[in-house]
Amino acid sequence: MEDNHLSETSKRSCHVPERTKLHLAMLALQFGYAGFHVVSRAALNMGISKIVFPVYRNIIALLLLAPFAYFLEKKDRPALNVSFTIQFFLLALIGITANQGFYLLGLDNTSPTFASAIQNSVPALTFLMAVALRIEQVRLKRKDGIAKVIGTLSCVAGASVITLYQGPTIYNPSPSLHDQTTSLLSLGDANGKNWTLGCIYLIGHCLSWSGWLVFQAPVLKKYPARLSVTSYTCLFGVLQFLIIAAAIERDSQAWLIHSRGEVFSVFYAGFVASGIAFAVQIWCIDRGGPVFVAVYQPVQTLVVAIVSSIALGEQFYLGGIIGAVLIIIGLYLVLWGKTEERKAAMQTAVIPSAMEQGNNRTTSHPKSSLVQPLLPPSTENV
Repeated sequence: MEDNHLSETSKRSCHVPERTKLHLAMLALQFGYAGFHVVSRAALNMGISKIVFPVYRNIIALLLLAPFAYFLEKKDRPALNVSFTIQFFLLALIGITANQGFYLLGLDNTSPTFASAIQNSVPALTFLMAVALRIEQVRLKRKDGIAKVIGTLSCVAGASVITLYQGPTIYNPSPSLHDQTTSLLSLGDANGKNWTLGCIYLIGHCLSWSGWLVFQAPVLKKYPARLSVTSYTCLFGVLQFLIIAAAIERDSQAWLIHSRGEVFSVFYAGFVASGIAFAVQIWCIDRGGPVFVAVYQPVQTLVVAIVSSIALGEQFYLGGIIGAVLIIIGLYLVLWGKTEERKAAMQTAVIPSAMEQGNNRTTSHPKSSLVQPLLPPSTENV
């Protein structure tokens, strides 16, 4: 009996709460996306086609995800019908074709730092879209509603401070390393670029990304096989980009990979920024909701600033510290507000159930997970 008790205790101690898994997954996702900014800029500087690059990227992601989706979700995957096909097509159009296309066009006319910075509008855009579509509830008369609004604004403000305000230097690497890094990162950013047009493209990218995050939530309610949803999205994305390539990219040489750098860029984009990132992102949307995923976006700017200071030798300023504090405060407020909102929803649901069941009711212990109120209890594993 004692051995059984010890084994149960050890299992409980080794169990990682889902809330912790969600936070770790989103942090890892931001690191992956932060590296993708630099990798994509390098690929464009090497001359890779802006049409060929996303085609190869999504083919690699599809080859990575499809086998797992097929074997792991055989029992959970609903039958594919016309309605689901249309929804997957629209997901691909918004989240793959428009999202990645606008991003590459915008990045080609601006810089990785600016592309990462302007993506900080994604939390606010996602929040507004979710509220407008009544997917996200905001009760301004309650503390949780006020916390979610203030937290979202704080995250955006923190990332904006990192981008726009420098202040005194906190970390200053050797001048030679800083000069070398600056010259390397500035290649291809000065000549033949239309900054205004690049900004417009990146705004379209942010709108597409926000719409993609919001649209995935209701799709997952009806089609709970997450990997299958991602695989179908990648499949339709590849088909859509191939149609665009047939109309625009007439040079057959553009489909050839000419260097190891291009190979690395394509595989990083396919495996990390699409295959792994899409799977992690859709799991987090299913368990935490679109606003939870979007509110982590400003962390990416902080990651880029820190990694650039340590690994690339760029200076780190007081503005980075202030921005980091605002981002942390904003994340805490949003997540606290969502947790309090979930607790209130659970208490409201338990009271009628207790009255109906009377003395015969059994007490259920909910999982430790951060699930957005827009997702019904059926989305949680029982």
